[in-house]
Amino acid sequence: MAEYPEERGVRMLAARAHYHSAQLSRAQGGLEKLVAENPDDAYARLLLGRTLERRGEVESAARHLRIAAAMNPEYGKAG
Repeated sequence: MAEYPEERGVRMLAARAHYHSAQLSRAQGGLEKLVAENPDDAYARLLLGRTLERRGEVESAARHLRIAAAMNPEYGKAG
């Protein structure tokens, strides 16, 4: 992150790492920026929705999960 702070791929990897290590605030912050910059990124929306779910923000999560599923039906399947 220090070397490539504006590189989208690096930022997505950091957000995924934060999510998987339960650093949910950090994951949420990074993902919200990624989604704001690219609202058509279905995976970023999916991961943001999952992050919000884990934080107990079910209503906010549902919005992102519905959009992700509309963009990529695979994301709408229970998993």
